[in-house]
Amino acid sequence: MELQTPSSPSATLSHPLMNSTLDDLGKLILRVSVAGMLLLHGVFKARNGIGFVHQQVAESGLPALLAYGVYLGEVVAPILVIAGFLTRPAALIMAFDLLMAVVLARNADVAKLNAGGGWAIELEMMFALCEIAIACLGVGRLA
Repeated sequence: MELQTPSSPSATLSHPLMNSTLDDLGKLILRVSVAGMLLLHGVFKARNGIGFVHQQVAESGLPALLAYGVYLGEVVAPILVIAGFLTRPAALIMAFDLLMAVVLARNADVAKLNAGGGWAIELEMMFALCEIAIACLGVGRLA
């Protein structure tokens, strides 16, 4: 049996307070990075319009008014997630937004691989799964 001293790395990393701090830091990094990247898409749409989204929604037979939900999913919800306010429901809204993007715009690519051998919709699914992880993990203490 090895005696651990406070200065040994294994003792520091196994300390409950340190684990809690690292968990909270990880949650913060996940929240800010994922929501921040999605927010960039929302800002682009706010500046340039959502004509493409309107077209995709209309072609699917859904009411065109639903296209404005992209602002909720790509502007409002990411801001809430970054701020750590209503994080779990906001992250689920973001995930729904990405899944709807796949259904409306990328459904033909679901069973395809890209030129590099990866899943054709891997970026959208990475976003959606990270957003579901944020919803499961919650905000943490660093909000």
